[in-house]
Amino acid sequence: MALVNRRSVVSLESGSGGSSIYCCAMGPLEGLTIIELAGIGPGPFCGMMLSDMGADVIRIDRASAVPEQTPDRPPPDVLGRGRTSIGVDLKHPDGVETVLRLVEQADGLIEGFRPGVTERLGLGPQDCMARNPALVYGRMTGWGQDGPYAQAAGHDINYISLAGALEPIGRRGEGPVPPLNMLGDFGGGGMMLAFGMVCGILEAGRSGTGQVVDAAMVDGAATLANFVWGLKEVGMWEPERGTNLLDTGAPCYDVYQCADGTYISIGSLEPQFYAELLEKTGLTEDDLGRQHDRASWPDAKARMAELFASKTRAEWCEIMEYTDICFAPVLSMEDAAKHPHNVHRGTFVDVGGMTQAGPSPRFSRTEAKVQGTAAHPGQHTGEILARFGFDADDASRLRESGAVS
Repeated sequence: MALVNRRSVVSLESGSGGSSIYCCAMGPLEGLTIIELAGIGPGPFCGMMLSDMGADVIRIDRASAVPEQTPDRPPPDVLGRGRTSIGVDLKHPDGVETVLRLVEQADGLIEGFRPGVTERLGLGPQDCMARNPALVYGRMTGWGQDGPYAQAAGHDINYISLAGALEPIGRRGEGPVPPLNMLGDFGGGGMMLAFGMVCGILEAGRSGTGQVVDAAMVDGAATLANFVWGLKEVGMWEPERGTNLLDTGAPCYDVYQCADGTYISIGSLEPQFYAELLEKTGLTEDDLGRQHDRASWPDAKARMAELFASKTRAEWCEIMEYTDICFAPVLSMEDAAKHPHNVHRGTFVDVGGMTQAGPSPRFSRTEAKVQGTAAHPGQHTGEILARFGFDADDASRLRESGAVS
């Protein structure tokens, strides 16, 4: 396994002319090298997570995407942050051989093509693991590597639909509400792949043998819904959406509009938290009925909605913040970045002039850091070739043939 981090580097800030933008990695994955075949959505999210934790992630971009001149400013690609980029023509035999030479010195590879595509390119698991038996080969798809849907196109909304994860989300009497693309692409997809890669690399360190990680968004989304499966099995989850404790059915777990048009969130599930909610609002069980009496929920929600609409969000924050009600204002992205709690924890960071969430989770000793802004395709081709042992003649030949750019 490759245990030496080859990243040569400088500052987090991007200078003019597309200069290097990477800082020294000190996170828990420092020393690991990951090859990323460029894609969209969950694959880059996985690469971002691994890079944030200190891994040296090298992105293989299409040679055709490499600009003639590197722009002065980095691309506005938050998911692409923290890696170097080499431009390679994967349809050129020497381009494929170039990637295989990188793979020889890597700990893992991640790709997000449809099943069979990398095999046709000559970069499938067998091809790569023949050159590096300890390689962990991560595959990110929506439907998985096999099954009736495996070759069909799809997006997050489709994968979470088939997983049974979308149907329960929504209000009573309304249709399912897609939770952006967070549940399939990122939670059930990219995050599961990152977890799988770390698991595989840990095991390869013991056995000396790599393996394939088949991360499918349909599987990951189903896993994320396991808590609801558990409630269903014990009769605590009704099939009609918007009628349960956690799906906006219960008045003590919902969002409410305030007098100024903004919203607050209430999550007073436990009896002691619900009691504090009643105390702070001046409501009583005579007003609302018993907390877990489903028959009383519609009227109780209407009563609470009327009350919360009588004050502004700032007024409710004054009353409820820092209590055990389980309360928080529903903030816009801009306001979230400025909230005192998030500022205190450094939850959001500025990278290359762009506000974005920093790495998580936190570590007490091996601090995770953003290693830099996104790179332009092919921005570090020469640097990467040199780091992996290509001499000047090899690099010139590859450029002249169009294998790299």
